[in-house]
Amino acid sequence: MTRRAWLLFVALSLIWGVPYLLIRVAVQSVDPLIVAAGRTAIGALVLLPLAWRRGVLGPAFRRWRPLLLFTLVEISIPWVLLGHAETRLTSSTAGLIIAAVPLTAALLLTLLGDERIDGRRLAGLALGFGGVAALVGLDLEASDLGAVSALAVAVLGYAIGPIVIARSLSDVPPLGVVTASLLLATALYAPFAPRAWPSVVPGTAAAAIVTLALLCTALAFLLFFALVAEAGPARATVITYVNPAIAVLLGVLVLDEPLTLGMAIGFPLVVVGSVLGTARTRDDSAAPARSPEAAA
Repeated sequence: MTRRAWLLFVALSLIWGVPYLLIRVAVQSVDPLIVAAGRTAIGALVLLPLAWRRGVLGPAFRRWRPLLLFTLVEISIPWVLLGHAETRLTSSTAGLIIAAVPLTAALLLTLLGDERIDGRRLAGLALGFGGVAALVGLDLEASDLGAVSALAVAVLGYAIGPIVIARSLSDVPPLGVVTASLLLATALYAPFAPRAWPSVVPGTAAAAIVTLALLCTALAFLLFFALVAEAGPARATVITYVNPAIAVLLGVLVLDEPLTLGMAIGFPLVVVGSVLGTARTRDDSAAPARSPEAAA
């Protein structure tokens, strides 16, 4: 990759490892719905002038059915569920469970017939999901299963989102899709937000939400588009394997979260499994890129 591509890669790896920490901070005092709604609303307002000026919103909204499906599975549902899960689980644990997205996407693509499975990929899926099982089995209690289930639904949504893009929105400008999705998600949250709105939003929570919107949403997507243009989609999605390490490191150093036995065993298995499980075979047809944040 070029020097510019490496700089973009490092920046995105750091930026998309941060959301788990910020969400954990915000949901300690603000309802997860408000955290997600604030993130989408501010992110949409920042990207809207750029998308409007480039004329990319029209093509996105003309595909409103797949756009709505993408918004639901990639933003609206996962972001709320992730927030609810982090009211019980550490940001490190959430980041590592979300790291199962590439494995889930590979499994779905195999089941849909878009990719073929071989021994290497099968071993990767087994290792990766074994790592998640180790993390859940060694670190979590029965009372945490609800939060784990919420993360499992989020993982499934993050895995489905890129498939929707590849099958129905691949010819629509990415900036248009992202901006339109954030606008739609904001509209979907709006009827429920007044009931969850707190009487007071602490400064730390407000700062976390604004940072999520500006840094981890608006800026991150713009950097991701630049990275794809510079290095190609295949190399760009390698950040998926770096983000969980950043999430764990920030959780341990900033929030004083424990570095557990489950993480020590599960994380290497998830990363190695993801690399093997998502490796392309000669017989694979063109597969969609992984979700940018999860990523995405």
